[in-house]
Amino acid sequence: MTPRLHPDFLSKALAHRGLHDVADGRPENSRAAIRAAVSYGYGVEIDLQLSADNHAMVFHDYELNRLTNEAGFVRARDAKQLSDVTLLGSTEGIPDFAEILDLVAGLVPLLIEFKDQDGMMGRNVGPLERAAADVLRAYTGPYAVMSFNPNSVAMLAEIMPEVPRGIVTSAYRYDDWPLSHTICDHLRDIPDFDRVGASFISHEVNDLHRPRVADLKTLGADILCWTVKSAAQEIKARKVAQNITFEQYFATTVA
Repeated sequence: MTPRLHPDFLSKALAHRGLHDVADGRPENSRAAIRAAVSYGYGVEIDLQLSADNHAMVFHDYELNRLTNEAGFVRARDAKQLSDVTLLGSTEGIPDFAEILDLVAGLVPLLIEFKDQDGMMGRNVGPLERAAADVLRAYTGPYAVMSFNPNSVAMLAEIMPEVPRGIVTSAYRYDDWPLSHTICDHLRDIPDFDRVGASFISHEVNDLHRPRVADLKTLGADILCWTVKSAAQEIKARKVAQNITFEQYFATTVA
């Protein structure tokens, strides 16, 4: 049986990369942003990247330059080195996954996005998924896993078959993605939903009108979306999506 989302994933709005506001000392995916989301009763969405020594680190980008004063690839540094890299707008280093699990502590739902490690949404996956699974074994709060790369989701199904899993989905406009047109065309139609045993998607908010989204919802899939950035956009998104991932404003806490 395909594992389904805990009910809180369909009721508590999900703070995108935590309740971040760098002007207030809360960079995205930081400890401060996670603490803030939990304190407001929001669910939390985070991103995972892999360190050089195969630790799951909570960080969105593949490179360090946008979010820190340093350059280079996350994958080129070990976990200790990454923990010493200060996030812009704070005094914090990049957190590892175990630290964030300790902060969330099962108080709110946790949505975990695995960033594509293949580079082309292919099958070169596994180390990040296994590293995260090792850390999650002792975690008892509600959580779910997802990735843009369906092959990552398939790997998660193999490693953690009891955990709810989904695909992050998009309009895959050619100008927005460093992927071939063939790959974009394939992923846009969400053909891998059944293959990977997904129970939900998190779809691009400005593309929720896509017929495939409606078809999946009719077939019983849960529909989340990314990334809502205003109250007006939230109202519109909730006409299709059962819940939202949000940033840049304070969302309705509970649907």
